[in-house]
Amino acid sequence: MHMKNLHDKLLSRGAASLTDAELLALLVESGDDKRDPRLTAEALIAAYGSLTAVAHAEIGRLRMSEGLGLRRAERIRLAAELGRRAAAATAAATASVTTDADVVRLMRPHFDAIRHEECWAIYLTSSNRIIEHSRVSQGGVQATVVDHRLIVKRALELLATQIILVHNHPSGTAAPSDADRTLTMRIRDAAALFDIRLTDHIIIAREGEFSFRRSGLL
Repeated sequence: MHMKNLHDKLLSRGAASLTDAELLALLVESGDDKRDPRLTAEALIAAYGSLTAVAHAEIGRLRMSEGLGLRRAERIRLAAELGRRAAAATAAATASVTTDADVVRLMRPHFDAIRHEECWAIYLTSSNRIIEHSRVSQGGVQATVVDHRLIVKRALELLATQIILVHNHPSGTAAPSDADRTLTMRIRDAAALFDIRLTDHIIIAREGEFSFRRSGLL
């Protein structure tokens, strides 16, 4: 497909109709291209493993990939940041959560912007309305780092009846570690003493998510 046909497709059918390679080809297209932008886009996705990985690559590395150069590498990172901020603005308007997908939509824009590990607590009413969501730990989720007493104390202050715990794995998979499992059970048991339910613990990684509730662990 000639690049003009891609532009026509974008105009007539919208950006959502484009494949990952087509979208990236339009982003990296340049007036002085000596190579078909579609081939460049396909090679980038193959080299990094996914469009998401390309979008989150460091500019310094990206500029050296497939002869992109600084300006086109900057364009990719700016497009990724624009999407992240738009998603964050939408998430900020979220008033309630009913599924783990709602939690991921709320928190992923934040986690996509950082490279360290953080743990957050979402405090809910019995009707799943969000009262507050706040960071409870930064740098790790070891039981010694996340204080389950402070999480439950804040729930009592807010008169929350439900808590959802959510943290990220900046690298690797979303599969829970032994420390994640220990922390989950500790908070579940502490909250239950005050008739507060730990509804879920969700781990968000770059390429996926894990829900303790959906996996039958809560």
